[in-house]
Amino acid sequence: MRTRAKICGITRIEDALSAIEHGADAIGLVFYPPSPRHVSIEQAAAIAAALPPFVTVVALFVNPTETEVNEVISKVHIDLLQFHGDESEATCMQYRLPYLKAVRVKESTNLIQYAQTYSSAKALLLDTYSDRAVGGTGQVFDWNLIPENISLPIVLAGGLTSENVTSAIQQIHPYAVDVSGGVEQSKGIKDTTKIATFMSAVKASY
Repeated sequence: MRTRAKICGITRIEDALSAIEHGADAIGLVFYPPSPRHVSIEQAAAIAAALPPFVTVVALFVNPTETEVNEVISKVHIDLLQFHGDESEATCMQYRLPYLKAVRVKESTNLIQYAQTYSSAKALLLDTYSDRAVGGTGQVFDWNLIPENISLPIVLAGGLTSENVTSAIQQIHPYAVDVSGGVEQSKGIKDTTKIATFMSAVKASY
């Protein structure tokens, strides 16, 4: 089965269309104001409206209020939620949309337990732990920390680039890979050439 790809941190329509043109299956919209890749509801709605069919639109939140999530999903076409904070399973489930639970991986992280705790999630998104940021660090974590017998699909994130994504897929066999900084010319502004090279590297893995 081929590995899917999500380009996250999209802030412009042209970047979303470039991602899809080069084979991405999903785009990520960040609704977390401290992030340099944060988008307004108006920006997000325009990006989502410009997409062709069969593209998954993912909304990323970090410990949002119920009101914040409800406002986004009432005004933007969202297919999938992604929670990057300390949200409980009940919180993630309450919006009646499928969701990913992000886990910031370090040596002490028990991914088997996470998969059990968030058993209703469509997948666990594995990112690099940092005490400075909740994601988008551009750093790779130790892939050997991912157990083979985990009960949920894996979306691999954290420092992926065209140089390492082929080996990542061949080693981990994730359901999907997620890239943001690895295809940017500056934070929030994607680079078409880097997107094309990244997607070629993903396809080279299968």
